[in-house]
Amino acid sequence: MSRRDLSRNPRFEQVSPEVGELDETAVEEGLLDDPDDTMALLADLTAATDPKLRELARRLAARLFLDVSRRGPVRPRGIGKLVEQPYRPDGGDLDVDASLEAIAEARASGSAIDPQRLRVRGWVKPGTALCLMVDRSGSMGGKPLATSAVAAAAVAWRAPADYSVLAFAKDIVVAKSQDVHKSSDQVVNDVLTLRGFGTTDLAGALRTAQLQLGRSQAGRRIAVLLSDCRATVEGDVIAAAAALDELLILAPEGDSEEAEKLATAVGARVATVSGPADVAEALATLLGD
Repeated sequence: MSRRDLSRNPRFEQVSPEVGELDETAVEEGLLDDPDDTMALLADLTAATDPKLRELARRLAARLFLDVSRRGPVRPRGIGKLVEQPYRPDGGDLDVDASLEAIAEARASGSAIDPQRLRVRGWVKPGTALCLMVDRSGSMGGKPLATSAVAAAAVAWRAPADYSVLAFAKDIVVAKSQDVHKSSDQVVNDVLTLRGFGTTDLAGALRTAQLQLGRSQAGRRIAVLLSDCRATVEGDVIAAAAALDELLILAPEGDSEEAEKLATAVGARVATVSGPADVAEALATLLGD
């Protein structure tokens, strides 16, 4: 985007007073005044034709959107399982069968039992795996783009070792695979490169999310859909959504009718967001934090 295009936002001149400049203080002040508008502008700046401004915006956006996403507690979820573990004083009850050899040898030799050879049985709670699906079939500049980037940051923050990010329109793009390491900054920046176009293959996105989550061993596997849920490509959306363990839907405020219908049909939970500033709290609410 050229400076002329960017200047349509009244805050642009304060944020970038000169070519190649980005005033972080002005960005911080804008966040206090109107966080959604400021994050929307920052998202647009990541596509600036000015290369220096574009790079500065990308660095700041990644850091800022990750900071915005860190709201609310991050609690491990899932049903616990009783498993054998190395001995710890507070790890659980001694597993006599698994520790019998070490106990017998210690008694026979009259020596102390080596705690490293003991085993206990204790409860472990599996982690949570997340797969975010971002609808890029509509407008992906400004506020929608910033909302998608904050959503990506939020799932990266909540499940840093076990998450994926998909972007879908007619085709599904895997921005971050479930079992492939990628820095959170890079994931956010990759989402910020998305531009909207094409039809909406919602069923395909849901099926791809199921495949991604299938790579996880987590006790709780959750698909998060950021979309108005208005499919324009043929496919059984209901069946694809019902096949997921859990589905959470973040729908745009004022355009959530289709999302609510889908949620009712498959037992999903839905919340609306008016912009990027709402995403972290809405996701925390849907997750039950």
